[in-house]
Amino acid sequence: MTADDDKGNPFLERGPRLKEEEIFSGLGPARGSLLFLGRYTLKEVMAVLARKGFFREAKKRNLWPLKYRLDSSDYPVQRLLIYWEKEDPARVIVDLKLRESQTKFRDPEKHGFKLPAQHCLLFEWLTLQNPRVNFSGHYGPLPGQNKPGLSLSKNILEVFLYLSKLIDLDALVAFPAYFHNALLFSRYLYFVNPIKEGEIKAIRRQFSHVSFRPLAWAVYLGCLETEDGQVYEWQAEEQVFPLSESLKDYINSRVYKEIARHVEKTTRFKLDLDLFREKSQKVGILY
Repeated sequence: MTADDDKGNPFLERGPRLKEEEIFSGLGPARGSLLFLGRYTLKEVMAVLARKGFFREAKKRNLWPLKYRLDSSDYPVQRLLIYWEKEDPARVIVDLKLRESQTKFRDPEKHGFKLPAQHCLLFEWLTLQNPRVNFSGHYGPLPGQNKPGLSLSKNILEVFLYLSKLIDLDALVAFPAYFHNALLFSRYLYFVNPIKEGEIKAIRRQFSHVSFRPLAWAVYLGCLETEDGQVYEWQAEEQVFPLSESLKDYINSRVYKEIARHVEKTTRFKLDLDLFREKSQKVGILY
């Protein structure tokens, strides 16, 4: 690549440049030899992370220097790991599994909307955590957490939105494994299924007086019930950030909005507080 090529490289323009030893401090031979998403070197990915403020925020949390590992052994599924100081499972900051896929969503057709297959970036797994901090007091873990979160999900989303636009993808897709993941992602993403979108909004609206953490545990422990007395069990579905015009048209369509709004207004849930107190004590969750 020539100096002139560098000038037009979107990964390297604007903002302070990283020192080479910082960029390459953790690069070692990973299993597989494929580029990230089949296109980008880790140097380019780290440059985007720097540009989107991830390194600045890591330094604020004393998570520096960083080490990186890209595992492409199951390509097209790739796993990106970012560690604090050294490659140690106890020092993982970011653990991300993702893949590109041509995806045909079924829910739009159920509601009479024709949507072509979408070229998507699918997040199969995402962990963001601070290995230097432990849980304490009333700030206990969320379901599935081993360490406190980083509060950097927006930064990571911006990184992959940037990359996705460069390669002309149609959507980012997440499969939130837990209810609280879906609630957090709902700030930026939409469920492809408008019924699910309305369901999440209904729960958050009806229990706006309940803090985020206890509500997350109430759902996880089976203490939330539907109006007919059935335990509400979380089922993961696709949540998307739409990039293609066709997917944006669907999310903004009258049929999508009307279904989501109807479900939000008419669906009722009940929280069994006595059961929640009993179960939360058994698992050591204090509120």
